[in-house]
Amino acid sequence: MRVQPNVSAGSAGTAAPDAALQRLPLVTLYLTERCNSRCVTCDYWRHGRLDMNLESVQRLLPSFARLRTRVVLVSGGEPLLNPQWAEIAQLLKAQGLSTWLLTSGLSLAKHAGRAAQLFDAITVSMDGTNGRTYQAIRGLDAFDKVCEGIAAAAEAGARVSLRVTLQRANYRELPGFVGLARQLGACQISFLAVDVANPHAFGRSDDFTSDLALQPQDLPLFEQLLCSLEQRQAEDFHSAFIAESPQKLRRVLQYFAAVCGQGAYPAVLCNAPEFSAVIDAQARVQPCFFIGGPPGPELLDDLPAVLNGAAMTSLRRDIRQRRRVECTTCVCSMWREPSRLADPDFGLALSAAL
Repeated sequence: MRVQPNVSAGSAGTAAPDAALQRLPLVTLYLTERCNSRCVTCDYWRHGRLDMNLESVQRLLPSFARLRTRVVLVSGGEPLLNPQWAEIAQLLKAQGLSTWLLTSGLSLAKHAGRAAQLFDAITVSMDGTNGRTYQAIRGLDAFDKVCEGIAAAAEAGARVSLRVTLQRANYRELPGFVGLARQLGACQISFLAVDVANPHAFGRSDDFTSDLALQPQDLPLFEQLLCSLEQRQAEDFHSAFIAESPQKLRRVLQYFAAVCGQGAYPAVLCNAPEFSAVIDAQARVQPCFFIGGPPGPELLDDLPAVLNGAAMTSLRRDIRQRRRVECTTCVCSMWREPSRLADPDFGLALSAAL
C-alpha cells in the first residue's frame, strides 16, 4: 500500500538473489474469508466461510519470532467478523508486534475504542463520498455508519487512514475523497486502481467480467481531475496526507488507458515476496495478495519450512524474474531497496510507515 519509486522495469530483475528467507518483517494475516460488504469488486462475501482461530495464530508465533517479524497486517474478508479478533490482536501485541487493521469499517463504530487500543494503525476501505456512490460499489446503504466508525476511531486516538479503489463509478469524486478524509479525522488517504486484469483477485472464483474500469471517454476527465488535484492539493502531497506522489497517481491513469487498449500497462517494480507473505484463513501461505501459494501441507509450526521449500522458492524466483502474468498488470506493488532487507531495523521502518 506504500508508494514505490519511479524506477524502470528493467531493474526489477536485479532484486535480492535467490536465497532462503531469513527474515519476514511483514506478515498479512487473513482472520476470515467472510465479509459483511457486498462489493462489486470482490467475491469474498459470496464464497467465504472459514475463520482463523486463536490456536492457529498461537502456533505461528514461534515462526514469527524466528523470522523476526515486526508488523502484522490483519485483513480478510472482514477481520472484525472473526469472533476472536480482539484476542488475536491482543496476542500479537503481547509479542511486541506492531498491528495494522484493514477493514471495511462497517463494524468500526461498535468496536472503535477497542480497535484503537489494539491496532497501531487502521485502514478503512472507502469507495464513495456519499451514500449513493458507496452503495453502488459496496452493495450496502452504510456510508453514514462507516463514516461514524472512522470518526469514532480517530477520536479514540487511532491512526486511521482511508483507502479508495478508483473505478468508473467514483473517479469523478477524486477531490471529494481528500476533503472527506480530513473531515473524518483521518491521518492519510491513498488511492488504488480497481483490479480488472486478474480474474482471481479478491476471492473471485467464477469467470470474471467487468465494466468497472474507466472507459476511453472517461480518460480525459480523469486526467483533468489529476491535474487539478496536483495544483490545489500540493501541500497534501508534500505532507503525504495523500500517500501517493502525483507521479504514482498518474500510473493509475496509465493503467486505465492500458485497459482501454491505449498503451502499455505501467511498469511494475515489486519485491514484496522478499520481505513479506500472506497467510490466509485456511493457513495457506502466499507470496503476495494476488498470487496463490504452491499446493501442499501447511506447517503452522514451521513457517520458515514453507517459505523456503522448493515450491515457494521457485515461485519467488518466477516473480523476481517477471515470469508471472499477474505481475505485469498489478495495481498494488511494493518495493523496498534490497540493500535494506538485511537491516535489523527494517521491520521498525515498515511499522513507522503504516
